[in-house]
Amino acid sequence: MTTEASIPASAKTGVGAPTRRDFFWLRSLVAGGVFSTLRAVPKKEGFLGLYKGNGAMMVRIFPYGAIQFTAFDRYRKLLIAKLGISGHIHRLMAGSMAGMTAVICTYPLDMIRARLAFQVKGEHRYAGIIDAFRVIYTQEGGLRGFYRGLTPTIIGMAPYAGISFFTFGTLKSIGLSQAPGVLGRPSSDNPNVLVLKTHVNLLCGGIAGAFAQTVSYPLDVARRRMQLGSILTEADKCVSMCKTLKYVYKVHGIQKGLYRGLTLNYIRCIPSQAVAFTTYELMRQVLHLN
Repeated sequence: MTTEASIPASAKTGVGAPTRRDFFWLRSLVAGGVFSTLRAVPKKEGFLGLYKGNGAMMVRIFPYGAIQFTAFDRYRKLLIAKLGISGHIHRLMAGSMAGMTAVICTYPLDMIRARLAFQVKGEHRYAGIIDAFRVIYTQEGGLRGFYRGLTPTIIGMAPYAGISFFTFGTLKSIGLSQAPGVLGRPSSDNPNVLVLKTHVNLLCGGIAGAFAQTVSYPLDVARRRMQLGSILTEADKCVSMCKTLKYVYKVHGIQKGLYRGLTLNYIRCIPSQAVAFTTYELMRQVLHLN
């Protein structure tokens, strides 16, 4: 969905500057909603317009998921063994650190994805992933250009990932302790260990994703605005996390500003997190980690 973060520079001239007509078309998407956008984008860009930036997303998601779940296990064991932190709190801390680690390692690809998804048909500034890397590096300050908006992303990812792992782990513990016969089954790699049934895993993962997304969403809005950088009309007001959040709140308010587009993110993140946690639990059994 095109959110406020996706509003381009207006009819200013320059490389890749959208036309005035495209500017107001994007504004109309902002004024609309999820379903109006799903109707409007194919009319303007064709069906494949709904998948712009998906290549960079796919390149990013593999290392991101691998790093996040691997780091979570490492951090969790470290907190228990070295610092003596256990119980539910170690999931929150390990999840937060794992999320931040994965973000730092894959953030340039997330930047590229945001830029490619933003482009308007007929006004492409980037020819593809490689070209986007080249343009950002040469025109936006070298390596620093790839990490614009990193601070709000890290701050936003800490509660998001932490709450995700914390919520899933807590629901799993409660479910297996209170109703092991109904919700659990013996692990395929270790019959002495109980694991959640697949459909219960999906439910717990979905709840964890929804809860975490709700808490951290305003920071995600700030991140998107900062990533788009100079192609926004109000770029000078989105140079830091605090300034961006203040600007969005002052101009658009809470519902239509800080939480605009949350519905679509629910549609995306709930099944995504459900599948991610379920796959993680299944792979632990396949790799005999229980």
